[in-house]
Amino acid sequence: MILGLFGIGNYFYEYAFVPGDKDFISQGSAASTEKEQAAEQWYQDSENRQAWSLTSEDNLNLQALFYQNNASEKTVIIAHGYMGSKEDMADYAQMFYQLGYNVLVPDARGHGESQGDYVGFGWDERKDMQQWIAEVLTQLGSTQEIVLFGVSMGGATVMMTSGEDLPDNVVAIIEDCGYASVREELSYQLKQLFNLPAFPIIPVTNLVTKVRAGYFFSQADATKQLAKNTRPILFIHGTEDSFVPLSMLAQVYSATSAPKEKYEVAGAEHAASFSVDPEMYQTRITAFLNQYVGQ
Repeated sequence: MILGLFGIGNYFYEYAFVPGDKDFISQGSAASTEKEQAAEQWYQDSENRQAWSLTSEDNLNLQALFYQNNASEKTVIIAHGYMGSKEDMADYAQMFYQLGYNVLVPDARGHGESQGDYVGFGWDERKDMQQWIAEVLTQLGSTQEIVLFGVSMGGATVMMTSGEDLPDNVVAIIEDCGYASVREELSYQLKQLFNLPAFPIIPVTNLVTKVRAGYFFSQADATKQLAKNTRPILFIHGTEDSFVPLSMLAQVYSATSAPKEKYEVAGAEHAASFSVDPEMYQTRITAFLNQYVGQ
């Protein structure tokens, strides 16, 4: 019985935590609009595109793309989603670049060109994000104002980062469709994909994760981190999100007492808010950031 449970836990660890192609995730398609195609071409061909790298606290080589925007004194760090990569974030990168920001887009550990044999779901990545913040200040100077932005797992990453000891240079955070906690998200997906209850699979998989990856995913709770957050934060979520339910927006929004706003995008599925209404998306982000950057 016990061996059987651990076999199940190990199966779900492999299914969710080991990087690779996932049959439950849409692989997406090529850019479909002229705007998206233009963003992708700029992202690939910009003369300001540079490769950055650093070594994580646990000795992984992490890679990123950096776009220098003249002598800008403001930088956005963009965190991509689960099983994505820095190459997926062209439209967001171009949006912030056009708003006058330097843009840094890392590959999360275990994704893209970054090393790693497991997914931290934002928990270990929060430490990596702190190192990227420090790298921005080292490379660009101590006067940089830094904004953290993330989508899906990237949204969870910046929320989890918000509860850490951050330099005053970090002036604002924007998260798009991040989950309230890894435990809740995995429980939700277990029900959606397999019609299985959380108990006992989630607790057993939690233990397997500790053995194989070195952390309990039950620690990875964005709401607990947000309770310690002091930075202004904008929460974005699509009303038709079937991957991270809209109900989690209320959880994360209520978790912080810092200055905050929320923006629900009508009709948007998971991580599709920008593509559903790009003009309003940029307008809301611009208005939010204008209150806190360069003040």
